[in-house]
Amino acid sequence: MKATLKLARVGMTMEEATVVRWAKQPGETFVEGEVLYEIETEKVTQEVEAPGNGSLVEILAPEGAEIAVGDDVCVVESA
Repeated sequence: MKATLKLARVGMTMEEATVVRWAKQPGETFVEGEVLYEIETEKVTQEVEAPGNGSLVEILAPEGAEIAVGDDVCVVESA
């Protein structure tokens, strides 16, 4: 089943973040806990892990994109 992952708030005052790096590319598979992408906020750089097993279908927020909490980041398909 396909699902769209959204940017989650990683700090109480976080409103937006910049996508720094994608660890996976469309078509690649991942397991729960594996790093999908990395974001940078005013205070920290944080790796975002996969919520479950699956594959990356589409990147909606490319590297360098500044996105708000709740914005779509990528589409994944669960295994």
